Parts: sequence; structure tokens; C-alpha cells
Amino acid sequence: MSRRNIELVLLLVAAPVVALLFVMIAINEGQQVNMDSLSVPIGIFAAFVVAHLAVRKLAPGADPALLPLAFGLSGIGIAFITRIAPFTDAPNMAQGQVVWLFVGVACMIVVLALFRNLDKIANYKYTLMLVGILLLLSPMVPGLGQEIYGSRIWLHIGGFSFQPGEIAKIVIVLFMASYLAENRELLSVFTVRMGPFHLPDIRSLLPLLLMWGVAMVIVVFEKDLGSAMVFFFVFLLMLYVATGKKFYLVVGLGLITVGALAAYAAFGHVQVRVNTWLDPFSDAQNTGYQLCQALYSIADGDLFGVGLGNGLAGGTDAFNAIPVVESDFIFADIAEEIGLLGAAGVLLLFLCFAIRGFLTAARAKSDVSSFVAVGLTGMIVLQAFIIVGGVTRLIPLTGLTLPFISQGGSSLLGSFIIVGFLLRAGDEATGVGTEMLNGTTSSLHSNSVLGRISLGKRLTNGMLLCSALFALLVANLTMIMVVQADSYQTMPGNNHTLAKEAKSERGTISTYDGIVLARSAMDDDGSYERIYPAGDLATHVVGYVSQQYGTSGIEASYNETLKGQESFASWTDVLNDMAGVGTAGNDVTLTINSKIQQAAQDALAGNKGAAVVMDPKTGAILALASAPTYDAADFEQVIAQANSGTAETSLINRATGTLYAPGSTFKMVTLATAIEDDVARESTTFSSPGTITIGNATVSNFNKTSYGTQTLEQATWWSANTVYGQLGVQMGADKLVEGAERFGFNQDLDFPIVMYTSLMADPSEMTEWETAWAAAGEPVNPMNHESPAGPQATVLQMAMVGSAIANDGVEMKPYLVDGVYNANGQRSFTAQPEKLRTSISSDTAKRVRDILKGVVKQGTGTTAQINGVEVAGKTGTAEKANSNDSWFVGMAPADNASVVVAVVIEDGDEGVGTQKAHDILQTALEVQGLI
Repeated sequence: MSRRNIELVLLLVAAPVVALLFVMIAINEGQQVNMDSLSVPIGIFAAFVVAHLAVRKLAPGADPALLPLAFGLSGIGIAFITRIAPFTDAPNMAQGQVVWLFVGVACMIVVLALFRNLDKIANYKYTLMLVGILLLLSPMVPGLGQEIYGSRIWLHIGGFSFQPGEIAKIVIVLFMASYLAENRELLSVFTVRMGPFHLPDIRSLLPLLLMWGVAMVIVVFEKDLGSAMVFFFVFLLMLYVATGKKFYLVVGLGLITVGALAAYAAFGHVQVRVNTWLDPFSDAQNTGYQLCQALYSIADGDLFGVGLGNGLAGGTDAFNAIPVVESDFIFADIAEEIGLLGAAGVLLLFLCFAIRGFLTAARAKSDVSSFVAVGLTGMIVLQAFIIVGGVTRLIPLTGLTLPFISQGGSSLLGSFIIVGFLLRAGDEATGVGTEMLNGTTSSLHSNSVLGRISLGKRLTNGMLLCSALFALLVANLTMIMVVQADSYQTMPGNNHTLAKEAKSERGTISTYDGIVLARSAMDDDGSYERIYPAGDLATHVVGYVSQQYGTSGIEASYNETLKGQESFASWTDVLNDMAGVGTAGNDVTLTINSKIQQAAQDALAGNKGAAVVMDPKTGAILALASAPTYDAADFEQVIAQANSGTAETSLINRATGTLYAPGSTFKMVTLATAIEDDVARESTTFSSPGTITIGNATVSNFNKTSYGTQTLEQATWWSANTVYGQLGVQMGADKLVEGAERFGFNQDLDFPIVMYTSLMADPSEMTEWETAWAAAGEPVNPMNHESPAGPQATVLQMAMVGSAIANDGVEMKPYLVDGVYNANGQRSFTAQPEKLRTSISSDTAKRVRDILKGVVKQGTGTTAQINGVEVAGKTGTAEKANSNDSWFVGMAPADNASVVVAVVIEDGDEGVGTQKAHDILQTALEVQGLI
């Protein structure tokens, strides 16, 4: 079959693919599939049929695959521009792109008609150089040049804008091909000897330095990083193919490295590009916005895409398109809507273009034709690699167009002119059926010494390089769209995920006793809005969902469950999820009891502080409150205020996200450790002066009250710091820290909301005085050692300490979610109590409880007494410079506790924490029917 017949067959193969894209667009827009909706692909195909007939006449020996590849790529481009256009500022851009395609095809035919012999171009090489450089630098002319999106690469005359650089690059390639054909022998022979090395004459390096200088001018004055990279690397590729000298590659890469570092150091726009590449998410709403949006879209594409017209990169009625998605970021839309397989297919078309271009160079009859084919092929391929690599964050983004595909008349025109020259170079071949392998013994022309074998090796290296580059792009796409897709989709700031979620009904969040804390309500446009009907009840537990601010709390940790994408109750749920069938999400029921939660919040009202109520036998959290709090319906306003820094935020969850000095409540840990390790007994006596010197510094009781001689039990009742300081020194830092770690200090905890780790210092760094104060619950760090001062504890941690003592030494893992139900009410998850650790023996726990009963019965915690129920607990006053934090940790009924409460009131009066805990305990016992 002749080359032209093969070309026609390939055009016929590509035509249905292009037509199918337009059919999918029509279906997505609700249009009928008829001749009107297919008029554009039919018109495009007709243009290429005309081009095919012209090639039959003007270049019958040209490569048969280049024209079909151009048809496929440009058809894909116009299809996606048609899909994008309605959501941009130029809804008629698709029609304009079709007109430019017709003009481009016409210019391609003109090239074939006018340039019958590329060798004649060599007669005008310096004229070409001058024209090319003038065109390249023309946007810098005042009054003509125009800066758009930060790059000065446009000429604006009247109402017409054009990028002269697209034509300039072609003209300069023609000059370089002519120059290299004439001077390649001079460039190939290294005559200067420097030690063991042979180097080229300095005059041989002048073209390399000139091209480097032009590239740097483009970077500095036109701020066009992409064109500069393409320009310089194409020249390096041509120089290597002409000479075979890897020395030029080394020098060229060295020059571009030096230039890149200098540009980064000197120019802000280069720094912005690089910093955005390194971490686009650090400024996701400003400099990193386009790249972040592109990555979110690409990650959503998966293997098969979301469907043409269904992606967010190209815009929807309810979602803005990525800025300039039709040009710089069109590949992001392609990847999202036709998936990894479709995007990889587009890249494969470019790789095929590269291979056919290099084969054309191998078959060319002259040096000039061969170098023209290499340069122009390299221009298309490198430009595609650089822009796709930038959009996918493989390399810094440079703002190029994707050849044949991106919207833009200048780019499309330049691409078709390149095809025209490649077809001409292929027609000037060594024979109609001759390819690189069966032409290896011929010379390029009568005056050429560049043999087929050497040329073939260099072109093979070029093809291998292109293959490696595109394999790298596909591997990077696979990382984003398959391996890392979940991490991108679950990023708190991913507005694509949140926008899609707004179209599905998210499950409810409710308390154990049935109070709905969060639900979804349908708006008039069919999207769902998250409603928080319980006001400020448990807001720090529930969290929020926002397209602007992401998610937090249970809304974040159970995000997939609430969306119905995990915790399936039936095989029907699994199949629906796999098929992408939209169903309502799962409902999450918390362990929180609304009455106990409200009591905790009421107790904290008007103060700063936190309260946690636990069931010590199971670990279920019955209440978790933080003050100040906020109405969940106003969370976006609260976040905005917090971001402005105008006031102390109520967003902080002080129950789990703040570390406090636990004060004397930590004496429960010290006491349990001393008894467990047989350091002291309840009856062990200590002197308890108001102040005592330990480790050459003082330890004092609250208000420096002296208690005389006391047993350890009595010292606990009255919270004597001087006794506990002596006890801490007696047991030593190692045992004290080890005992605290048995209760969970210095241990990370898997918990569904933000949970800080409670801290103890490294015992090897603790001084005697520090150990004494740590045993009394006060963190000090006199030596400013590396490890943090301890103890520092969350309110939840101190509730866990109390629960371990109440539950015979066994510490249960705290949990917040009791169950999960699907939309039909079928239960898919039921929480099971889980033992976390054994902190102390049951005997030690009983002995500690007996002492803590005395604290409430006759010591510092009498305010916690409840009629008819015995309460055990420990007060605490964490002393600060100008105020104190008031603590209480209590349990009831003391010998068979079903409730443990931990409360801290910041800057509270003495005993206020105990009073607040009493109120919460009483409500909890009432709810449980114990009083």
C-alpha cells in the first residue's frame, strides 16, 4: 500500500474517535445527535481530506502518519475547547479555533507549495536568524507588545493579538539547521588541547553562547520561561544530532543550570514559579491556585475519567473553571474527563509524532532537511513535555500551550506550519519505501560526510530520550490519578471534593439519645447544605464541612462514612458504591448523651475551660465540652474571625487540643505509682511544712499552709505539695515517669478528633527539684532541657487516669462513635469496648479509690459530695504567674463507678472546678437513674 493510501486509512481511523468526542459533548448538553451537532468534526475532517489531496500532489513521498496524528490531536483539542467554552469569558472561542485550524491547514499546504527544496533555505540563513530574533523580541516594543498573565509575548495591533514567538521559533530552527549543516565539521573537530582533554575552538562555542543569551533575554524581559526552555533545548538537540559530541550537552546543561540559578536569585516571577512547584498548597488561594485546582481535577480522573463535560477543571454551571484552562491547563481537563487511559493515549500520540518526526529526519536526503526535521519535531515534543510536566507538577509550571490541542491561533498556526515542513523533509527522502534501517549505507547527499549509521544512532538516542520523557509523564500521571488520588481527594482544602459532595446527601450525626447534631438539607438547585440544628451542642466534637474551609471533627474523621463510601451495611451498598450510584450517606450515632453534654456546657458557660465525662467500664465518652464554644451554624464566621486574629478563637477544643498543668489531680498518678511500686503506703508519714527545700530550691504548699506530720493518705486529702515533693524524690524520676506512662502520658492515642499527647519529661534530664514539683503536678524546667517539662495533660487524659482507677486499674480506650447506620436504618458498625492497657493492679486501684473518697468526704473536695451517692475524686490547683487553673477529677459511685468526670476552669477561683464537676456528675447520675 502506498504512503498516501496509508495516510488516508489512518485519517479514516481517527475520524470516528474525533466524532465520538463531539457526540459525548452533545449528549452531555442534552442535544440531539444529528448532522448539526456533528458539523464541526465533519468540517475538520473535510479540511484534512483537502490537505491529504494536497500532500498527494505536492509531497507524495512524505511520512504517512504525521497528517493523521495532527488530525487526531487537533480534533481532540477542538472537542475539549468546545466543552470548555461556555464556562469562560469567550463562549465563541471554539468557532475561532476551528477558523484557525482551517488557516493552519492552508498555511501547511502553502509551505508544501513554496518550499520545494529545503536546501535552498541555507542561502538565506542569516536573514532567517535576523528575522527570527526580531520576531522573538518584538513583544518588547512599546505600544505593540502586550503582557498577559505575567508574560510579555503578545503583539497587539488594533483588535488583533498574536504571539510572534510561535513563528519565530520555526524561523530560528530553519536558521540553525542551515548553520549546522554548513559548519558541523568545524563544530565536530576539537582542536584545542587542555591537559588530557581536547576542546573545541572558542569560535565553535559562539552559537551555543548566542542561543543561551537569547534564551536568557526571553526569561528576563518577556518572562516567558517555557519558550526559553524549548528554544534552548531544541538547539542542544540539533547540535548533538549534527555533531554527536556529548561535550555540547554537558556545556549546554551547565549553562542552563547557571542561568536558572541566576534567574531564580534575581527575578521574583521565577521564584514564584519555583516555590509554587515545590509547595502549591502553601498558597492555594493565590499563587498556587491554578496548580492546586489542576491537581485536584487530575486526581479525580481515575482510570476512565468522569465523562466529557462532567469535570470541574473545565467549569460547570455551579463551579468556575480553572483560569486559562483552555490553553495552559487544558491537559488537566483532559485527564479528569477521559481518565488516565485517555490522557496516556494523548501522550502516546505525541510520542508517535516524535518517532515519525525522527524517522523523517533519518530518511531526509540532505543535512538541512534532516536537521529541520529534528528541530521542528523536538519543538513539538519538548513543548508538550514541558507543559504537561508543569500541569502535573513534575517540573515547574512555565505557561506554554499544548501543541495542536490548546486554544490559541498562534500556537495552532505554528503547529501546522511545522507539519508542512516535516512533510516536505520526508518527501525529500532516500526513497519512497526506504526507512532508517534499510538506508544505512547511503550518504545524505554528495557533499555530506554524516553517514547513515552515525545519524541513525543519534536519532535512535533522540527517540529513546523522548520515550523516556513520556514514560516519565505517564508514571507521574499514574502516581497522581491512582496511587495518590485518595490523599489529594481527602485534602481539607480540596474544593472539588466538597463541591461534588454537595450534590449527594451526607448522613446525619446524632447523640446517643437521638438528638440530631448535623444533617443535610436540599437546596433549590438540587445541592445539599449542611445544617447544624442543635446550636452549640457538642460543636467541638461534630466539627464542620465547608467548601472554603474543609472539614473538622467527626465530620472529618468519619467523612467517607458520612458520604456512604465506607462502613457498608449490605452488599447492595457495596455494589452501589462501586457502580457510582448516588445514595444517601451513612448516619453516625455518637456516644454523647445530650443531657450530660448540655450539663457540661452549662457548667463551663462564662469561663474558659473543658470537661470530659466517661464511662470507665467501656471508654464511651458521655460528654466532651470546651469553652468558649460557638453556634455550629456560624462556623464560617467564627473561622474568618479566627483567621483575622481579632479575638481569641472559640474553635480550640480545650478538652483534647490543649495541654494544661494538671496540678494536684496528677497526685492520683504519683499516689498510684508509689503504692504499686511499694515506695510508700497509705500510712507512711511525712513532715508537711508550708515550705521545704528540695534540690536547693523551695517546694511549697498552696498558700504555704503547714500541716505538720501527715500520713500519705492525709496528705492526699489536703493536697500537700511538700509531702508529694518528698515522695517524688523518694521514688525517683524514672519511676515517676514510668508510672505516668502506664496511664498514657507520652503515648499517642488514636482518637477521632484532634488529640494532643500528654507529656512527661525525659527522666534522665530531670533535676531533683523538677522531680519534686512534677510529683505534685506542676511542670517546671529549670535547666531548659530538650524534653518538655512535665506533667502536661489534656482534660481527656486526666479523665482516662480517673477511669483507670475507677475500673480496677484497667484503662479502656476512649471512643466517641457508638454506631453507624445506612440510609435504610441497617446497622453496619457497633462500637465494642476495647482494653487499652492495665495501668495498675486492681488492689492498688481500690486502695487509691479509698484515699480519694476521703478527699471528697473530709478533704479539699467536699463540694463534690452528692446525696445518696459516694463520690471519690481529687482536686487540683495549677498555679500560674497571675492566676490558677482549677481542676477536679471525680468518679461515682465510688466503688462501682459508671461515671468519671474531669474538669478544668482556666483562671478559676479555688474550688470552682470541684463545684462544676459536682453539677455535671449529678446530671450524669440522674440520666443513669442512680439518683
